[in-house]
Amino acid sequence: MEYRTDRDSLGEVKIPKDAYYGAFTGRAIIQYHVTGKRSHQHLISAYTMIKRSCAVANIKCGVLDKKSGNAIISACDKILSGKFQDQFVIEEINSGAGTAFNMNSNEVICNVALEILGKKKGQNEFLHPNDHVNMSQSSNDTFPTAMHVAILLNLKETIPAIDVLIKSLNKKAKEFSGYKKIGRTHLMDALPVTLGSEFAAYSTSITKAKNSITLAIKELELVGLGGTAVGNGANTPRGFRKIAIAELARISGLKLRPEQDMQHSLQSKFAVANVSSAIRNLALELNKIANDIRLMASGPIAGLSEIGIPAVHAGSSIMPGKVNPSLAECLNMVCFGIIGNDTAVANAAQGGQFELNVMLPGMLKAVLDSTDMLKNFLPIFSRNLIDGLSANEARLQQNIEKSPVIVTLLAPKIGYQKSADLFKESLKTGKTIRELVTSKKLLSDKEISALFK
Repeated sequence: MEYRTDRDSLGEVKIPKDAYYGAFTGRAIIQYHVTGKRSHQHLISAYTMIKRSCAVANIKCGVLDKKSGNAIISACDKILSGKFQDQFVIEEINSGAGTAFNMNSNEVICNVALEILGKKKGQNEFLHPNDHVNMSQSSNDTFPTAMHVAILLNLKETIPAIDVLIKSLNKKAKEFSGYKKIGRTHLMDALPVTLGSEFAAYSTSITKAKNSITLAIKELELVGLGGTAVGNGANTPRGFRKIAIAELARISGLKLRPEQDMQHSLQSKFAVANVSSAIRNLALELNKIANDIRLMASGPIAGLSEIGIPAVHAGSSIMPGKVNPSLAECLNMVCFGIIGNDTAVANAAQGGQFELNVMLPGMLKAVLDSTDMLKNFLPIFSRNLIDGLSANEARLQQNIEKSPVIVTLLAPKIGYQKSADLFKESLKTGKTIRELVTSKKLLSDKEISALFK
């Protein structure tokens, strides 16, 4: 491999000749070998849009010459079109506050811009990653802004996936509305409900969780770009912040607005922790639904067997014909991951000191991982499991007739104590409540049917 020699504030670094990153990145890729995964595509896009927006603002504010600024803008446009993606080599977990990724972005954009200007990569005397691409910025305000933008971009793809599940649950609620079944509390028989009402309640839970995420998005739309190192806007020209954020909102298609307290924006990660907790709460609801489905589908002989699940693949490598609730189990594992990610975010949110939270890359990785899992898997879960569920009407009706708990519906007529005695007798003899009440002439069959209805 051929190399060129780049310089940074620490001295000279050998860089692969064809690489568009520079000295800072060259040092960083040696130090930050953690997950083996490059940073998220939405972070690359977010950072590139930020650098482009800042170049526009710097030109308009008169601190960056048009020739250099337009080269930076053109370089960003090339990256946003899908080129040079492999040059963003910094891993998703890197230096505190994301300085390594910021510099990776600065260097790639700078070298692409140098070639646009007819220069060679690394000729930073003509265009510099810090002095020009990073002008009026710091890692401390660009990475938090990029976090918000990247999460918002991922949520734009996640919300429709949640809507797919809500639609599937509503469809099943309607389809199952006529199927009565025994309810359960404490995992024990309880008063009857309908299978449809259970699925309607699931839909309500997911809708409420989605609405909480939507509310949390409002906080993410407030960004601290222009705060530079400590939130006081040092080294930014007058008007820069307003222009840069407006331009970023325009090219990202997001409703971004300046955070009024820039110092808060750098030192606090409330907005990220807030949306992470909302995503976690969605995972709690999803987990409960997955568990219910696994229990209702258990069997087919020795379990509840109230619903049938579609066979997406063979359930066992040794037991022929076995069908497992594999997609519900997969959703369980997705939810466990999301809950763990939120714990990481919660710890990172309180892990900063004074004017800066330095745990940003870890927080961002956790939230993007969670939203990636949701946007990828929820449509599959909805389409291949929920949509294919069927009701076992015979088992549902049999359970209602056999369960002594339905004596509760007769208690207002015959009294609590007599109802309790009937409950015990039903369990002991195996006779149904209907049979016992009729044989004891406590109520007529017509009266019993009316109460059960």
